[in-house]
Amino acid sequence: MRVLVIGSGGREHALVWKLRQSARVRKVICVPGNGGIGRDVRCFPISPLDFASLSELVRKEQIDLVLVGPEAPLAAGLADHFAAEGTRVLGPCKDAARLESSKVFAKEFMARHGIPTAHFSIHRDPREALAVLDSRETRYPVVVKADGLAGGKGVVVARTAEEARDAVRRIMIEREFGRAGEQIVLEEFLEGTEASFIVFTDGKTVLPAVLAQDHKAAYDGDRGPNTGGMGAYSTDTLLAPDVREQVLHSVVYPVIDGMNAEGTVFRGILYAGLMLTSAGPKVLEFNVRMGDPEAQVILPRLASDFGMLCEALCEGRLVSYQASWTFAATVCVVLASGGYPGAYEKGRSISGLEMAGEDKRIVIFHSGTRCENTGYVTDGGRVLGVTAVAEDLASAVMAAYEAVNKVHFEGMHCRRDIGARALHLFQGGYA
Repeated sequence: MRVLVIGSGGREHALVWKLRQSARVRKVICVPGNGGIGRDVRCFPISPLDFASLSELVRKEQIDLVLVGPEAPLAAGLADHFAAEGTRVLGPCKDAARLESSKVFAKEFMARHGIPTAHFSIHRDPREALAVLDSRETRYPVVVKADGLAGGKGVVVARTAEEARDAVRRIMIEREFGRAGEQIVLEEFLEGTEASFIVFTDGKTVLPAVLAQDHKAAYDGDRGPNTGGMGAYSTDTLLAPDVREQVLHSVVYPVIDGMNAEGTVFRGILYAGLMLTSAGPKVLEFNVRMGDPEAQVILPRLASDFGMLCEALCEGRLVSYQASWTFAATVCVVLASGGYPGAYEKGRSISGLEMAGEDKRIVIFHSGTRCENTGYVTDGGRVLGVTAVAEDLASAVMAAYEAVNKVHFEGMHCRRDIGARALHLFQGGYA
């Protein structure tokens, strides 16, 4: 089987890395890729939104299956395009992708199908939204969400009315995120522990992945602006078995059944971003692809053949696939450019990668990198994902940060508390 992976981030590097281990996969190529992916497989400088050029590449390279990593091509209908051409594609159709591409659609869908989520209101007029924020009934903190895709940065947790008004102005009036600001969702702030619940589905069978927890805020202690993700970890202790079953029955199955009932079969990867509240799990958001950096901690724990999983999903026979996962703990620490998630400079020389990778517990996934004659340089906001695989979370955290300390580029910053909250809970006996 020949596979084309679409995307250029750390998630796509992890997908390529895992596919290359498959007995079913003969060849992997990537569009457009990055410096690290280009070291492993051939990359082609084609836009993921250039459907015609992608089709030509698929024919030329005799591709059997296309795996779409990022959300934008799915929201634009890339899965529909390849399905119409008879090419197997792992990723939902455009209508199903609205679960991620439109916060408004997702919230209304959850309301229609009784899926637990925060109380919300939808606003198309900034004056109306500002009036709600100034009303006595509004309790703070409050969450302000741009409707459309914003690279993981269109969500603001406003602690005060002033912060909320500023978010509305930036999103709806200044259009910081373009058309994503045509509508916004004002949402109740939920308290609890976040978890990323990711499943593979062919529209009939649901195959849950191991659990992961992302760290969205830019700085330690969950402070600062939201990012695309500054790190993640995965352990079997993240969710109790009864809560896992509760999520499947109250969230995942209702989504799949609801999509089928509305005439839109969901095939691909469904990601439910959850808040584990005192009242039970509630959905913060849906994604319609593997998370980034969640992919970097989930895929290393998959012991069974990933290529066979992808093939079974695309052919509607996921029920025949037997998944197995390791009991290891995994941690990914994202190394970001100075200034991220705001403005940052590119072209900074990266050193220490070989030294960091000498530890067999470490896998370094590239995200925003470019390969030059002198070596790798930075080429994005999130530059690298340093992932450690170990027998327990404490060992994985230690290994990850030992490797992080060997890598350097000018302006590099990372969170130093990935997995720390979980370690505190474990030590306190609450896991």
